[in-house]
Amino acid sequence: MARARTLPPDHAAFAELPIQRVTLPHGLAAAVHVSGRLSRHRLPVVCLPGYQRNMSDFSGFSGHFNHLGVSDWPVVLIDLPGRGRADDRLRAEDYSTLTDAQDVAAVLAALGIGQAVILGQGQGGQVAMALAADHPLLLAGTVLVDAGPVADSRGIVRLRNNLAHVESLRGEKTVRAGFRRMLAGDYPGLAEDRLDLLMGRTHYLDKRGRARPLYDPRLVAALAEINFDDVLMAQWPLYDALRCAPLMILRTQLSDQVRRETFDEMVRRRPDATALTIAGQGSPALFEDTDEAGAIVRFVMELSSRKLGRAA
Repeated sequence: MARARTLPPDHAAFAELPIQRVTLPHGLAAAVHVSGRLSRHRLPVVCLPGYQRNMSDFSGFSGHFNHLGVSDWPVVLIDLPGRGRADDRLRAEDYSTLTDAQDVAAVLAALGIGQAVILGQGQGGQVAMALAADHPLLLAGTVLVDAGPVADSRGIVRLRNNLAHVESLRGEKTVRAGFRRMLAGDYPGLAEDRLDLLMGRTHYLDKRGRARPLYDPRLVAALAEINFDDVLMAQWPLYDALRCAPLMILRTQLSDQVRRETFDEMVRRRPDATALTIAGQGSPALFEDTDEAGAIVRFVMELSSRKLGRAA
């Protein structure tokens, strides 16, 4: 049996994201939201959120996608075990990028998707790389956002420490103020009510005014041994596995998940890739500007037209 993790049934961040539960080969369930219409004439976009994050990071993306592209285009949002409304893994050591990739393949099979454009943010991009290594035929294209073969230890330590701080706070006003300070560095100039909405993508407030995570706390506990100056092992062979399909690489200007030199090396290794910087924000990307959303739409439409002979 999966370990129980209680979430509020009416949490605002999930209000527009009804899900179906997809049972995975090991018996746990992923949570999946499908907008648009799955069709053999359209390449679906499959969105994978960051390490401890969930599908609400893409809550506005499908709307932008259909507004800028073709209406009713299939966009699939996935919460893998340990995140959002999916089950938690039975053991902490069961969490891994390779297991996540196997679970994505299982979800696509359950939905009857033979090929897709994978959009991965942060850890979701590393899952996309592992998927390319094991199931290259599933990828019609890949979009990496603040994701690469070398994670930045500084970003991991900052994430871990920030989460520990805000989850230690007491009282709704104090908690909201803590999250606003934490998020303002990634989204300078964003109004406080918008920062509060971003807080709701990863946490909810319990009856005692404490921040409760929308993820398995063991995910963050696994980061305890990483230090600020650690140089994490590079996974360039996994990045090279993405040569199986066209590639688009995006990096937010204020990100501390992927260093600039890593991004530059990714571009050097894939001169055929479309590379863009999203100005004025950090991770995760908000996808609210028509420039970056439109670039992704064009990338997907061109791939769909090329591979399927039509874009609608």
